[in-house]
Amino acid sequence: MILYIYRNNIMKDKVVIITGGSSGIGKALAEEFGRNGSKIMVTGRNKVDLDSTVNELSEKGIAIHGLQSDVSREDDNKRMADEAVRLFGRIDILINNAGISMRALFSEVDIAVVKKVMDINFYGVLYATKYCLPEIMKNKGSVVGISSIAGYRGLPGRTGYSSSKFALNGFLEVLRTELLKSGVHVLTACPGFTTSNIRKRSLTKDGTVQGDSPRDEKNMMSAEACAHHIYRATVNRKKILILTTQGKLAVWLNKLLPGLADKLVYNEMAKESNSPLNKPSK
Repeated sequence: MILYIYRNNIMKDKVVIITGGSSGIGKALAEEFGRNGSKIMVTGRNKVDLDSTVNELSEKGIAIHGLQSDVSREDDNKRMADEAVRLFGRIDILINNAGISMRALFSEVDIAVVKKVMDINFYGVLYATKYCLPEIMKNKGSVVGISSIAGYRGLPGRTGYSSSKFALNGFLEVLRTELLKSGVHVLTACPGFTTSNIRKRSLTKDGTVQGDSPRDEKNMMSAEACAHHIYRATVNRKKILILTTQGKLAVWLNKLLPGLADKLVYNEMAKESNSPLNKPSK
């Protein structure tokens, strides 16, 4: 059993940027850090959702600012970093949370869909980290990447998503090693299946939005529980966080018994509603 060291008020007055912070895990992280005294900037593309989150958390006494921004645009990330410094005078923690998923067989998906997922999930992290890193290095802060079990074990029907998360894991490992002697903390956080809007906003083979989640979400880890684990891992400057028993088992099996992992993962993903794996063979 891992014993976590709680340090009273360690996150008080820390400036935390959370991309994709208007819903799901991002919103839960904003509340978790905010309740512990951090000053929060959340970004998102949808102004209505962003304003709603800022108003809701402000009413709870959290110091929060929203910035409409698209992580896939490099200039938006530079503007985000500049605005955080202008408002708060510093940046301590960047949580790269913004993400999108897709569901389609590789043989059928439009490559433009895969590119869009990569632009948000991977290049969005590169851009945000590039522009926030000077301040984070100055303050010996943290870079957090919200990755996925799909970054350790490829999921059929999730070409773009798994590829983006594998790339993200590699980037964070490089960054962690390069900054080994700088005092900067780098965390790769890998939730398993968590209740959020990501599956409802998932893209289909032609780029249209899926709409409904194909999975039964009632027994999944909540976004709030996930955020609490990530907060705790950030406080304790953990390097890697893999969540859920199912997630840990998937990573372990994939290393030791990859053939068995292929079959188990295929069968699990085939259970989804309208799974592309269940389409009749031609």
